[in-house]
Amino acid sequence: MERTYLKTTTIYVLSILGLLCCCIAGIGVIPSGIAFYMANNSLKDVELNPDGYDNIEGMNTAKTIALVMLIINGLYLIYSIYSIATADWDLVIEQFQKGMEEGGYEF
Repeated sequence: MERTYLKTTTIYVLSILGLLCCCIAGIGVIPSGIAFYMANNSLKDVELNPDGYDNIEGMNTAKTIALVMLIINGLYLIYSIYSIATADWDLVIEQFQKGMEEGGYEF
């Protein structure tokens, strides 16, 4: 019987992309969520036919990494939403204008 090799590369790439996008207001939740979904679906297929697949441990590791990235991004997304919701916008705009003037730009 032929065994199918589980491809974890896409999940690792999406997880790393999620890590890189983490600092952009938690937008990395999108690629890391997709990676977790893909890994979870692959492991559900493995449960139906465990003898037909190779690299199950690698897929479990990929799922764990995707979950960690999803949690980190989710927390940073919540923090970003909280920061935007509670910001004093007059102060933010004043600091932005001051920085632009220091950089040589006029309004």
